[in-house]
Amino acid sequence: MLSEKSVRNKIVNQDIQNYINVNLNSDLHALLLKKSPFPDVSMQEIVQQIKGKQTAQKKFPFLLKDGIIFPPQLNLEQASSETTALYKSKILKGNRFVDLTSGFGIDAYYLSRNFNEVTLVEQNHELLDIVEHNWGILGREASFVNQNLEDFLSTNKEYFDVVYLDPARRDQNKNKVFLLEDLSPDILQIKDILLATADQVIIKLSPLIDLKYLISVLPGVFRIEIIAVKNDVKEAVVFLSNEKRDGITVNCINLESEESDFSFVFGEEEKVQAVYSEPEKFIYIPNNSILKAGVFNLISERFNLKKLHPNTHLYTSAQKADGFPGRVLEMEVVESKQIKKKGQFNIISKNYPLKPDDIKKKYGIKDGGDRYLIFTQSKKGKIILKSV
Repeated sequence: MLSEKSVRNKIVNQDIQNYINVNLNSDLHALLLKKSPFPDVSMQEIVQQIKGKQTAQKKFPFLLKDGIIFPPQLNLEQASSETTALYKSKILKGNRFVDLTSGFGIDAYYLSRNFNEVTLVEQNHELLDIVEHNWGILGREASFVNQNLEDFLSTNKEYFDVVYLDPARRDQNKNKVFLLEDLSPDILQIKDILLATADQVIIKLSPLIDLKYLISVLPGVFRIEIIAVKNDVKEAVVFLSNEKRDGITVNCINLESEESDFSFVFGEEEKVQAVYSEPEKFIYIPNNSILKAGVFNLISERFNLKKLHPNTHLYTSAQKADGFPGRVLEMEVVESKQIKKKGQFNIISKNYPLKPDDIKKKYGIKDGGDRYLIFTQSKKGKIILKSV
């Protein structure tokens, strides 16, 4: 039986690479039923590489190079995207960097660009071998350590500028977990040794993490990045340090959009009150990074906007506010009888009894187009807003 390394050496053969590239758009189920045309590489191994390239086209196109090897699908799904890793890399620089949970190495590749010495720690030796091979292709040097992070930390005598980790967010039954003590490793149990190992500790967490809970249980937090891509919140990244700092900065980012970033100091939300109004000329829909941050009143104050309802996170103004982190629509209030049957609209339902699918069915509306219908509530009751 061939070793994993032998199989990888075979896969980078140009004939096999050509076969993979020719079949990038093939039916993979049908392909798996065929016999491999290469005696030393199975069709399963070839299909794994095809799936990897398909994933890379969307998620990390920098890996679309000859000789790159892709791991099983689960490792690809767990890896950060090139987009989020590139954003995080612009924040960091220093001399020594260690990624304690390197996985497929996407974060490490970008985060380490501004460091002189790089260490990757990964307990899965096959995955680490693939990353080491790929970094050789990419011309990036690092120390590759095949250990779990607890063992590495218990024996490590080196000090780093930045320690990065992305703890596993599933329990033994593969269910998603969110509390820091339920992650693997338990962040609360190792926080002290992490802070004794580096100037900064950076932890990638689930976008579902509650920020108030996070700050209440984790000392040393000085910065949080809420990162969305095309309005889909992907990560909450927390920065820790032993250095005393004034306040915790929270940055709300929506990558691959033209929207402005939004930054605030944690606690500002509690110091402001929203002003309420019936809909005016412009309606504002915050992006999901803002909603995740929960700064519903602060966003109103910063842009001089009025809210429609305490539980409706929609805002309004007579004059258009520039730089709003979300969609801005010119709209008017309409009666339900004014909605034409068989019309085409993008339907938004916020704080309204009916969901978009129910609304489409009730009014005979098709989804899509460039016009909007918003079904919501103001303080006076239910309202319908239509694009002007």
